Amino acid sequence: MVYGVERVTNSGKMWVKMLLIFVCLAATHSSQAQNKKSSRSIYAKDNLIAWCIVPFDSKNRGPVERAEMLNKLGINKLAYDWREKHIPTFDAELDALKSHKIKLQAFWLYSGPEPETDKNFKIILDVLKRHQVKTQIWCMIGGIKDLDQMSQQEKINAHARAVAYIADKAAEIGCSVGLYNHGGWFGEPENQLEIIKYLNKPNIGIVYNLHHAEEHLETFPRFFPKMLPHLMAFNVAGLIKGNPGKVVPVGQGNAELELMRIVQNSSYNGPVGIINEEFAPDAEDGLRINMDGMQVILKELGDKKALKTYQ
Repeated sequence: MVYGVERVTNSGKMWVKMLLIFVCLAATHSSQAQNKKSSRSIYAKDNLIAWCIVPFDSKNRGPVERAEMLNKLGINKLAYDWREKHIPTFDAELDALKSHKIKLQAFWLYSGPEPETDKNFKIILDVLKRHQVKTQIWCMIGGIKDLDQMSQQEKINAHARAVAYIADKAAEIGCSVGLYNHGGWFGEPENQLEIIKYLNKPNIGIVYNLHHAEEHLETFPRFFPKMLPHLMAFNVAGLIKGNPGKVVPVGQGNAELELMRIVQNSSYNGPVGIINEEFAPDAEDGLRINMDGMQVILKELGDKKALKTYQ
């Protein structure tokens, strides 16, 4: 027997009506999400992270002075790099960021092959837990002996052991871990991807830095799509092609534009870091130099929306 629409029960009609409403709402939400994504630029000023401004600052600003400087520049995120002398001010740093409405985007960690014995890592975990801050831990692993005598899989295993411990401890307090490229075997994105695949932990990703990308100018277009699903932060700098290449402020190189264009045209929608490591003694001056350079790049990219955020 064939039933027409008129034979549908009242409950069936209600179910069909609700389904139609759900489909309409889902379509509307999807359209709004797509429009929101297309209208947002990763290079806008409100998406910038200040990086390399704690030890690289001739004025030796304290936590409050640093937060005030970032407020003045209109930067609302900080990746916190530090040295031993800064450890006593960790609590004050987090208090200052909170009171000045600046997000702690990341906390730097350099670890040897046995992070479980690293007292500084424990201090970092304790201060983040104490302040109930969930952030990224930008991690670099070094100090593994006889690395050049190991097979590729042995290198992966040796680094993965340390990364796994750090990631597990970070997960206990709601934090994630970004593998940080800084040269050497561990700094190669392809090797980091192998570590991530080997460990298969949901809170591990990659932090990619153009200021350590001199040797990646030719290979970046090849490995970037593989890195993209794991990319947690993209830190920009200027790059001059050569052998060796040279790192300069953003907008003063001849290689960063095309790399930044690749990222702009991708699905990446995370934060973008700007640094002051070698560009100026005063961290504020260094950040301003790179923000000025960002405007040069944005004009080349034709990103008018992002450009307006700097003016």
